[in-house]
Amino acid sequence: MAVDDVNGTLAAMGPRLRAAREHHGATLAGVSRATGISPSTLSRIETGRRKPTLEVLLQLSKEYGVSLDELAGTAPSPAAERRATAPLGFGDAKAVLPLTRYVGGLHAHKHVLPALEDPPARPRQVSHDGYEWLCVLYGRLWLALGDQDLVLTPGDVAEFDTRTPHGVANSSPGGPVEYLIMFGPQGERLRPRTSPAAALGTGDRRAAG
Repeated sequence: MAVDDVNGTLAAMGPRLRAAREHHGATLAGVSRATGISPSTLSRIETGRRKPTLEVLLQLSKEYGVSLDELAGTAPSPAAERRATAPLGFGDAKAVLPLTRYVGGLHAHKHVLPALEDPPARPRQVSHDGYEWLCVLYGRLWLALGDQDLVLTPGDVAEFDTRTPHGVANSSPGGPVEYLIMFGPQGERLRPRTSPAAALGTGDRRAAG
């Protein structure tokens, strides 16, 4: 990419960062508290008076729950629209690491839920078009899927149509939870080359406690 193209891309990120912040419902002061970036620096970046560094972009990408490609304007626009209509429930305390380059088609994220001080309430459920596959890496994940309550432990896998109301939470105060998600916004599914397990995975089919 030519230097002029790089400069143009960086300059165009300002309005996209502002739009992402406003869509996230955050103020400059709130983002500053969450990221450690001063409000004046955030303002200068949004108005194009300062070029963002890669470190700053990674922080803001994580904070707003968007990919670097979306901020750079290189992600396909229809996919960006589908993402806006398919909320994945990014919480303020949840760390989300995008693992795929683009948001169109199947894409993957790693999620980390922090340790809790108190027993959790039942997860708030959402529903939207798409299909989701998740795998727990560490800890105990509470998956509220429709009227079912499943506790998934490391190595457990679940897959489901996201039109079914669903939500997740750390199931106990014992420590954090890490898990992978693959999501197909138009209902795309994985293609197993071995015999698939039960559709809802191998987690405990019991109420979380």
